[in-house]
Amino acid sequence: MLTDIEIAQQAQMKPIAEIAKGLGLGEDDIELYGKYKAKISMEAIHAMADRKDGKLVLVTAITPTPAGEGKTTTSVGLTDGLRKLGENAMVCLREPSLGPSFGVKGGAAGGGMAQVVPMDEINLHFTGDLHAITYAHNLLAAMLDNSLKQGNPLNLDPTRIVFRRVIDLSDRALRDIVIGLGGVANGIPREDGFDITVASEVMAILCLANDLMDLKERFSKIIVGYTYDKKPVTAGDLEAQGAMTLLMKDAIKPNLVQTLENTPAFIHGGPFANIAHGCNSVTATKTALKLADIVVTEAGFGADLGAEKFFDLKCRFASLKPDATVIVATVRALKMHGGVAKANLGEENLEALEKGLANLEKHIENVGKFGVPAVVAINKFPLDTPAEVDLVLKKVAELGVEVALSDVWANGGEGGKDLAQKVLKTMAEKPSHFKVLYDTKLPIVEKLEVIAKEVYGASGVIFETAAMKSVQQYTEMGYGDLPICVAKTQYSLSDDASKLGRPENFTISIRELRLSAGAGFLVAVSGNVMTMPGLPKRPAACNIDIDENGVITGLF
Repeated sequence: MLTDIEIAQQAQMKPIAEIAKGLGLGEDDIELYGKYKAKISMEAIHAMADRKDGKLVLVTAITPTPAGEGKTTTSVGLTDGLRKLGENAMVCLREPSLGPSFGVKGGAAGGGMAQVVPMDEINLHFTGDLHAITYAHNLLAAMLDNSLKQGNPLNLDPTRIVFRRVIDLSDRALRDIVIGLGGVANGIPREDGFDITVASEVMAILCLANDLMDLKERFSKIIVGYTYDKKPVTAGDLEAQGAMTLLMKDAIKPNLVQTLENTPAFIHGGPFANIAHGCNSVTATKTALKLADIVVTEAGFGADLGAEKFFDLKCRFASLKPDATVIVATVRALKMHGGVAKANLGEENLEALEKGLANLEKHIENVGKFGVPAVVAINKFPLDTPAEVDLVLKKVAELGVEVALSDVWANGGEGGKDLAQKVLKTMAEKPSHFKVLYDTKLPIVEKLEVIAKEVYGASGVIFETAAMKSVQQYTEMGYGDLPICVAKTQYSLSDDASKLGRPENFTISIRELRLSAGAGFLVAVSGNVMTMPGLPKRPAACNIDIDENGVITGLF
């Protein structure tokens, strides 16, 4: 059996200019990054402003497990399937991070016969967007520390600096560090730390900004720390926004690539959904809606994280109105939620499967709270038994939701045609009545309680002392009406990764509240979630290699 990288290496790609032409884009509308990658010019994007928007389909999933769900694979295969049915469709995905690519999760280009290509380049340096984000972020950090060194004209309190540095790798040793050692010439010693680039506020801003000037305006609002009298200091106070925006002048443009079946794909922006808002850029999605009749996009992890943030943050900010949501599940993952160990997933277990279906049912309920019709995609695995598949199909149908068996990993678009037909049927018969979950004018505590109770199924929210102080502080500063981005474990509806299925009678603990003034939301940090991941005992990097002919192995 071929690996994902071997399948990708055999792809019959078309020149990206040809893919662009199929979208109605000319040579002057794209900027080539080699033969198979391009960016869409901002001039071309502005010229499309008056075009009618296509329909928007979100792909989300049940609570993820080590058994795998295949959300990106399904997104790609669904789009290929729609094209096989004669629909003018394209897909919008997030850019992979080097952290997971070399860690546990692997890349984010799909899998099997449902991939975006060139897979290796997409999972590595791609068009340099994440590097630009890293440097724009760290430029601001450097200017902050330089201001401290040069007499501290902004009266910054070194113990109240909240802007950390970033790097796009998983490196736990950088979570907490001390900088400025080595004497007067090296700056002011203070505690600092690194987050992963995809958790950067610069990344969040890129994915929410409408254009370059909006990007610059948002950069100016980033709060880097507080003065000795507790007044906020911003990137604008440091006069950093212009240089930061310059570093991002190309990164803001959406990246055009293709699937194995030559379906056009935008891959742009990549915030994590467990520690950030988990959606590709507003620019890419809005541009795709002008170019295609149906746009398929994804949001990270389960519907409690990525989908909630897609609806309550991205759609709220960008005035998007999704037409349908696909919830991806696997028999294997549902059995894990029913209590089966990973080593035993190959054995038929209808009792555990039925118990695990409670997790899927909760995610279906959650999508319904936003007024968006749902379709369930059962991502097929070779060891799924007919009895198990029939049980899932029966239970989902009883909920009044369309359900399809998806075989896109093995058969690409052909394996996604049934799912594509169910999506088209749902959009035709069940109009979307999209609405956000809460009014931002609610107090911070009440907004978090709405998310915790309605989406996670919690009985309440507990605020630790530091978090409650921040609630009071940000309310007094005038930021109390911002929406909420919750950072919590992706492995459970609760904030305890060990609670699988559909947990009950639990509370959500908020230990920290962070202000992302430039992005325009508050980040509520729950449980033990880390903004800088670590590598496992044996990282994926151990198996990745390249030979003398430039052939890559082990990348997935």
